[in-house]
Amino acid sequence: MGSEPGDGHDQRVVELDIQGMTCASCVGRVERKLGKIHGVEALVNLPLESARVTAPGDVTDEQLLDTVRAAGYQANVKQDRYDAAAHRAPAGAVGTVPGTAHRVSGSGAGARGPGSLREAEVRGPGSAPGSGAGSGAAEASAGSPNAEGNPSLDGTGHADGTHGTRGTGASGDARDHLRHGGAADQLRPRLVAAVVFTVPLFVISMVPAAQFPHWGWVAFALATPVALWSAWPFHRAAAINARHGASTMDTLVSIGVLAAYLFSAWQLVANPGLTAHAGMGMPMDMSAHQLYFETAGVVATFLLLGRFLEARAKARAGDALKTLLSLGAKEATVLRGGREIRVPAGDLVPGDEFVVRPGEKIATDGYVVEGESAVDSSLITGESVPVDVGPDDTVVGATINTSGRLLVRATRVGRDTTLAQMGRLVSEAQTGKAPIARLADRISAVFVPIVLAIAVATFALWLLIGGELQPAFTAAVAVLVIACPCALGLATPIGLLVGTGRGAQLGILIRGPQVLEDTRRIDTVLLDKTGTLTEGRLAVVGVHPLGSLAEDSVLAHAAAAEAGSEHPIARAVVDAAEAAPGAAPLPAPRGFTSSPGGGVRAQVGAAVVLAGKAEWLGENGVDLTGAHRAALLEAQEAGSTAILVAVDGRLEGVVSLRDTLKEGSAAAVGRLRRLGLRPVLITGDNLPVARAVAAEVGIGPGDVFADVRPEGKAEAVRALQAGGAVVAMVGDGVNDAPALARADLGIAMGSGTDVAIEAADITVMGSDVNQVGQSIELSRRTLATIKTNLFWAFLYNTLGIPIAALGLLNPMIAGAAMAASSVLVVANSLRLRRFGR
Repeated sequence: MGSEPGDGHDQRVVELDIQGMTCASCVGRVERKLGKIHGVEALVNLPLESARVTAPGDVTDEQLLDTVRAAGYQANVKQDRYDAAAHRAPAGAVGTVPGTAHRVSGSGAGARGPGSLREAEVRGPGSAPGSGAGSGAAEASAGSPNAEGNPSLDGTGHADGTHGTRGTGASGDARDHLRHGGAADQLRPRLVAAVVFTVPLFVISMVPAAQFPHWGWVAFALATPVALWSAWPFHRAAAINARHGASTMDTLVSIGVLAAYLFSAWQLVANPGLTAHAGMGMPMDMSAHQLYFETAGVVATFLLLGRFLEARAKARAGDALKTLLSLGAKEATVLRGGREIRVPAGDLVPGDEFVVRPGEKIATDGYVVEGESAVDSSLITGESVPVDVGPDDTVVGATINTSGRLLVRATRVGRDTTLAQMGRLVSEAQTGKAPIARLADRISAVFVPIVLAIAVATFALWLLIGGELQPAFTAAVAVLVIACPCALGLATPIGLLVGTGRGAQLGILIRGPQVLEDTRRIDTVLLDKTGTLTEGRLAVVGVHPLGSLAEDSVLAHAAAAEAGSEHPIARAVVDAAEAAPGAAPLPAPRGFTSSPGGGVRAQVGAAVVLAGKAEWLGENGVDLTGAHRAALLEAQEAGSTAILVAVDGRLEGVVSLRDTLKEGSAAAVGRLRRLGLRPVLITGDNLPVARAVAAEVGIGPGDVFADVRPEGKAEAVRALQAGGAVVAMVGDGVNDAPALARADLGIAMGSGTDVAIEAADITVMGSDVNQVGQSIELSRRTLATIKTNLFWAFLYNTLGIPIAALGLLNPMIAGAAMAASSVLVVANSLRLRRFGR
């Protein structure tokens, strides 16, 4: 993405594509070069061949590009493209409010009624001129930078905004960004040529029976295209780096191949009769070698094979994100003028109403206007059970309508969609750099010059001690080849690429690589009750008559009085009464009044009914006896929220309500315990309710924070930290945001609010609390994989260099081992693709 220079104070983020990087040394040099510009910080990702640059507004894109080019690499800026469709938004269309956070949610479970999504985003036809979606989007597209600094995933495929690649939130650039198959295709002809020439070269050089008079010249002819053309990518990169006074692993490869080739050519020219007779030349005793054409050929071939397999493996490693970015629907059936019209999904604008038939993908984010169905949101949330949706429920683009016909009104399109936000979060995480990776970067920055020095020293010492050129040359070339830090440069980014990609498939978004380190340290998980362990929806669990009315009559009177209220308690009481067997229609209340925090009053038929708290009923003239208070206390101690029901001034009963526990909450808490974590419950509910829920899920009574006000949740986190705990906070509401930010690790439930998600380090897209443990486990597994990669990469170089310097390693074997090490690091990382299966 690009952006215009500002006043020099505002920071902006620029995404660059960089071509030509081959190892950690390349990464380090690009970061150092960009870091020399005042106020610029850069994070370069080798597998993704990209850089995320934070720069002041007065540093232009061209300055950044020139700096990268000066370092010896090709670069271009990812274009920041707002949806061209936004410019076509009709006046008064539903639109997004510029600058507002966007809710990342599931497919609408629990979102009954015109919820926060519509309230935050919908503008009616009466909006002031210029305040609609069209002006907002046009204003945003007039050159303003992408504040998040993320790659544009806007459904367009071209810089001019035309819609070449359709879909919900997946740009062609984003997919090309991960398409390493192109690198493999470029290497394939060079590799094929290398194999074709190297096989006969190796046979005639190493098998005396296959040699013939003057076979050395044939070996020279066979080695020349391999050493010069097939190995050209190494030579070119080494030359570019040398021109800038730098060295990388390509320098080592190039020097090793050219040294073997040129030394052998010089030997052949200087001694024309060296191979004049068959069988004379290359015995298996390496110290007696006269020609090294086969070393140049085999080393170049092995390294090309390793680079080719590495490129193929990188493509597989990026499959998860590529799959995510390609999930969007390609077309939508839009209602216009009463007619159904098929249009590309990228042409949708906020306010469009489109039809989704059974089996079709939902084209973009919106809410249901008409119809009922079950929506399979497993592609987004990782949850396999379809979610029932109806009018006013929110739905997410790329999810699948499984049954009924739905009419959906679009609220977010292009890069504002949930799918696009997921893609940006994953891309950000993969472009970031974990602290553990910086150790490898620091080592790689000085590694190549040190290896060159060791190779020169090895050659000199062998020559001084033994006095023979051949073994000295062999040992020096082996040092150069075995020391290439390919595996070291790939160890961290390839592990991060696969781990975060697999997380996206499971509906787990890891915000950045630092999170991996944080998950290793946490020992306590603070779980918000409502919306995390429980559904956040009250349900009537009992009715206790205390007067002359029967149980069903108490519930019916309470429901009739509560019918005029929108409070969650009122909704639960009404739903229970309407669902009761043989229930008659509720009478319409008259004279309804509500006292916030107290209760409701209404005339139901000839009777005056009050329903609410004991204190409020007392204030309204209802006498409570000791028996009444005991019944109320009993209900509360059972973990229920209780309301009292009075008819014509006489107390008739107690209605108990309880928040329903999410299925799997107890199993999720058990999983956290198995991970060595201490689960702690926090809620604003009273202590009996909190302890009842804690007991159901397996949390001890001593690990419960109850009666906690919203601002007190962050204090609870601070109190645990003061006691020595390293805390992860799990929540989903606005009131959880301060605690999520305060915690050592914040985990937001994706069905929650934007504020909570923005404050969190990990977002689980579903509403299943079991994903909390899964996200921690995945993060730890990814970190462990990265550490394993680094260990073997360090061990490989640490052991390989001295073995080669001692003359115990054939350069050909060294080349094969170096290539194999890179492939093995990638293969080890790819094991993460099986996580959770």
